[in-house]
Amino acid sequence: MTSLSKSIATSKEQKVVIRVKGLVKHYGTLVAVQGIDFTVKQGEIFGLIGPDGAGKTTIFHILGGVMAASEGQIEVLGNSPRDARSSIGYVPEQLSLYLDLTVAENLDYSASLRQVRPDLLQELRAKYLQLMGLEKYQDRLAGNLSGGMKRKLALGCVLVAKPQILLLDEPTTGVDPVSRREFWDDLAAIASEGVTIVVATPYLDEAERCNRIALIQQGAIQQIGTLAQLRDSIGCQRLEVRTTQIRVAENILREQLNTSNSKITDIQTFGDRLDILVKNTDLGEPEVRNILNQHQLESTSIKISQPTLENVLVTRLRSLGNEPEFMPFPRIKSPLHRRKTTVPAVTGVPRSVSKDSANHGNKPTDIAISTAKLSKKFGNFQAVKDLDLAIHYGEIYGLLGANGAGKTTTIKMLCGLLGATFGTITLAGETGNLRSRELRRRIGYMSQKFTLYDDLTIIENLQFYCGVYGIPQPLQRQKIDWVLRTCGLVGKEKLLTGKLPGGWKQRVAFGASVMHEPEILFLDEPTSGVDPLARRQFWRLINDFARQGTAILVTTHYLEEAEHCNRLGFIVAGEMVIQGTPSEIKTAQPGKLLEIITDSTQLAANLLKTQLDPWRVSIFGDRLHLVLDQPNLEITEVQAILQTNDIKIQSLQQIPFSLEDAFISIVQRS
Repeated sequence: MTSLSKSIATSKEQKVVIRVKGLVKHYGTLVAVQGIDFTVKQGEIFGLIGPDGAGKTTIFHILGGVMAASEGQIEVLGNSPRDARSSIGYVPEQLSLYLDLTVAENLDYSASLRQVRPDLLQELRAKYLQLMGLEKYQDRLAGNLSGGMKRKLALGCVLVAKPQILLLDEPTTGVDPVSRREFWDDLAAIASEGVTIVVATPYLDEAERCNRIALIQQGAIQQIGTLAQLRDSIGCQRLEVRTTQIRVAENILREQLNTSNSKITDIQTFGDRLDILVKNTDLGEPEVRNILNQHQLESTSIKISQPTLENVLVTRLRSLGNEPEFMPFPRIKSPLHRRKTTVPAVTGVPRSVSKDSANHGNKPTDIAISTAKLSKKFGNFQAVKDLDLAIHYGEIYGLLGANGAGKTTTIKMLCGLLGATFGTITLAGETGNLRSRELRRRIGYMSQKFTLYDDLTIIENLQFYCGVYGIPQPLQRQKIDWVLRTCGLVGKEKLLTGKLPGGWKQRVAFGASVMHEPEILFLDEPTSGVDPLARRQFWRLINDFARQGTAILVTTHYLEEAEHCNRLGFIVAGEMVIQGTPSEIKTAQPGKLLEIITDSTQLAANLLKTQLDPWRVSIFGDRLHLVLDQPNLEITEVQAILQTNDIKIQSLQQIPFSLEDAFISIVQRS
């Protein structure tokens, strides 16, 4: 049986089911897609990666038979996309669920539209409810599901029609890391049955799970390949540099970036490290070390790593001259004259790796945000329990957790938008009225839900927020111009905000929240739906504000970007379970993370999930990630399970925990 399934998989991989040649699509004079070519094989997960406006959604509409191409040949399952529609399942970015129907009713209605036989529907509904973990929620209204469950239900609604091809346009936007990993494991299982999946995602850690990836920019495909091929194509290696003076080190190394003989090609700042791309590690690593030593900067460590997919994308788009412009914020105020505060002692932080690991030379009392035993109840439901925080001016603190963990409730209490049930809050030295007009003008808040007015133009929104925050009239134009240039919207300021892509809306909302130069900035999932290049620019801006003394509390579901934070706190069911720098949290994980490559990835994953906790096993493209608490004993057992089932192990090695691996391990253990 195992050999048969392997031979079937091999034959499926060789069959091309989507063939695109010379595809062009224009809307009047605007050319959205310009002459692209690609093929997709049966059972393959094929990723489309690119910034907002690159043409991804247009390609999905054409492949799904929703609209016609202007030019080119498009073949899906041997037919035109329109004639193949009955075999295509399409999940758009904006889900088309019926929120006032239950999970079961949504599935039944979708099946009736596709004329699925009742007996087959019963079989498929049971199968996909089990696969997606929705069996217990059949009678729950779709509107009452979490974001991750809604995404899974939308996928189930197209799967009950047994499509041969799935088109998924940013299917996990706004979904927490645990649900995202479960979603992608589900996709791997579906692809192993021969279903072909084409997916667009702004999350590059997700894109690394695709069999092949196409990088697209301005309607043209720039490169197609496996993750390994794309990494190799840029001809660079990545250095992770950790030093006690990151800001100084970055400034010194950036001076070398544009010199003709330097081996350094890119520098990116993270919370507790610098990522540096070099053309040759044998020459680049000594160059970096020597530069730091010449300026009496002690390098804690320099580690050689593989480039990330973000490195590949940025390098490729930079070569085309498409990198967004970075403009430091035009500060009007003098550097913050911050009020020194006496803060209640922070005690009892559970499993705290480091209570004050990112002090950056600030005095212990130089604290912008603090809580002691902060709690919130809604009836009998405990949303936040005994939360202790101490966040300094100039610090970026990441509050991470799954959907429903209590992150947004915490931010609303800190902002004075929601009263606490118990505990104390100190904000910018104030412990009393957190809703005072004076205090609110010292705070910036960008909520998880888009807060600008869709029926106003971009410039009308920005002018409105200038008035709300009391920015003097002579200064408003300079602040607004900065937002427009940073967002790439110069000349488009009279567009209705509701007409903007999601990523552009987020950038405008960020600009609106910082124009008044807040001392404290709350960012609740600020980069949800933002493309990779804009996300990098976002974090340069966030770092710029922190370096000017702003205290920043940020939540995010994108754990690669959480590495930008100086410190992190993981919250589970309203309780803080661990705090520390990104490196400290990853190092603190029990057990080991193994990467295994076999000749039958899905079968190996299915077998191991029956023997281990399912969360310990996850599929990443053509390999497995496996968390083992006692690897010296358990590796032998894993090898025996696979060999008994005629699965050959091609590679087995220990790899470092990513922040996502650490997060999922912590949440599942808690």
